[in-house]
Amino acid sequence: MSSSPGAGSGTPSPRTDPLTLEVVELIGTVVGRYHEEYEEAAAGHSLTGAQARVLGLLSLKPMPMRRIAQKLKCEPSNITGIVDRLEARGLVERRLDPADRRVKLAAPTAEGKVVARSLRDSLNFAREPLGRLSHEERVTLRGLLRSMLGEEA
Repeated sequence: MSSSPGAGSGTPSPRTDPLTLEVVELIGTVVGRYHEEYEEAAAGHSLTGAQARVLGLLSLKPMPMRRIAQKLKCEPSNITGIVDRLEARGLVERRLDPADRRVKLAAPTAEGKVVARSLRDSLNFAREPLGRLSHEERVTLRGLLRSMLGEEA
């Protein structure tokens, strides 16, 4: 006998009700489209999606490899290889952290910043549909997404 909510009552559990399943499917579709566009934008600059994500992250703030790996949820050794390739292209450089000279930071070069901005500007998929929502709808969506992630709204 199942102890899940709704078991035996004929009511689907909140995890399998049709609305939840539809929302999960829609989120998957949005994420898939975003990744497709991101990969296309990256390819337009002869970058892999992973290289573009690292460059985009570094354009916000230089950071150590370990922190990049944490942010992108991957192994630090993978990040080292990606940064090596970006460095060989002249898009990223390694520099000492002024706060702790034992730590090396990966940082975008001037050219890397230009490429990162171009990548960001070419991603219209999310921006255009979001632009069709009112300010209040975007605030609500942001709050709902933060809530789903366990963050404060």
